[in-house]
Amino acid sequence: MAEAYVVEAVRAPVGRRGGGLAGVHPADLGAHVLHALVERAGIDPAAVDDVVFGCLDAVGPQAGDIARTAWLAAGLPEEVPGVTVDRQCGSSQQAVHFAAQAVLSGTQDLVVAGGVQNMSMIPIAFASRRAAEPLGLTEGPFAGSRGWRARYGDAPVDQFHGAELIARKWGITRRDQEEYALRSHRRAVRAIDEGRFLRETVPYGEVATDEGPRRDTSLEKMAALAPVVAGGTITAACSSQVSDGAAALLLAGERAVRVHGLTPRARIHHLSARGEDPIRMLSAPIPATAHALKRTGMSLDAVDLVEINEAFAPVVLAWLKETGADPARVNVNGGAIALGHPLGATGARLMTTLLHELERTGGRFGLQVMCEGGGQANVTIIERL
Repeated sequence: MAEAYVVEAVRAPVGRRGGGLAGVHPADLGAHVLHALVERAGIDPAAVDDVVFGCLDAVGPQAGDIARTAWLAAGLPEEVPGVTVDRQCGSSQQAVHFAAQAVLSGTQDLVVAGGVQNMSMIPIAFASRRAAEPLGLTEGPFAGSRGWRARYGDAPVDQFHGAELIARKWGITRRDQEEYALRSHRRAVRAIDEGRFLRETVPYGEVATDEGPRRDTSLEKMAALAPVVAGGTITAACSSQVSDGAAALLLAGERAVRVHGLTPRARIHHLSARGEDPIRMLSAPIPATAHALKRTGMSLDAVDLVEINEAFAPVVLAWLKETGADPARVNVNGGAIALGHPLGATGARLMTTLLHELERTGGRFGLQVMCEGGGQANVTIIERL
């Protein structure tokens, strides 16, 4: 049976909005991790069959197929192509899936997957809203669709609305969310202080450490924040941080491992994607996880570590309630509430952290899942070798 192996995985530090990476051209940020990936893996870059990168809001410096641009900006061979993927927040996890599927199919041997996003430079949803304004299109991607309106009416398609719906359905209070957010920051700070991210992170200039975690946050400070929606439970403290970042992984098939003398660090055990209610939007990790476990015949008890993207605290808390997962195994080094969520890069960042933490702890199986726009979720299970 064919296998897809993870050979190397690196990431840049995650910069906070307006922080040390804010002025970095996205192509240069992507090039930074690509150059480090090739160097660490010790491969001939001309042997790479394709570069698959996730990126949202592909306008301005993120336009023009950033996967290709970043590869060239890294000074790497012109004969290697690149393609950019948009599955919303799961874009670079989907990039890993596409790379693995290419390897598993035997059509490609060595594929780079990753993602990049500079949210300080290009704000979230810029492409779907503000970029369309000069064309007189100001109401977003759903307005005007008769088919959409017939199915979903005028219900708001908004992540904050979705997070509030989840909190309401699963009985998650604001206090629950704030306690979870505080834990995320504390875990991230501990991981930084203990040097857990050092092996996976490639400093960019003077930015050597993730900028998002707040050492001085507290439940009292969180309680003082106004909710995003009047009368709601979601505040900035319980939401993922606007961030800048990039990450990349090298996936190889059995022939590439043999020919290039590579040492696999993990294998792709499972990959899938599922969808559900696009209005609630952010709860798809629940059925997606159930689907992945059913397909593999596994239980969460067999999974040593889980990385679930902390788009909002209720996303993780509802998932924990439904799956019964052990919180001690979930986001052990903090998540996007503390570390940030550079949209197109987060999936690859999570996979990079998951691999390195499995190696640090000696765990065997790791599961990654994240909610995505449109009510979707990707699931990847890797086995450390």
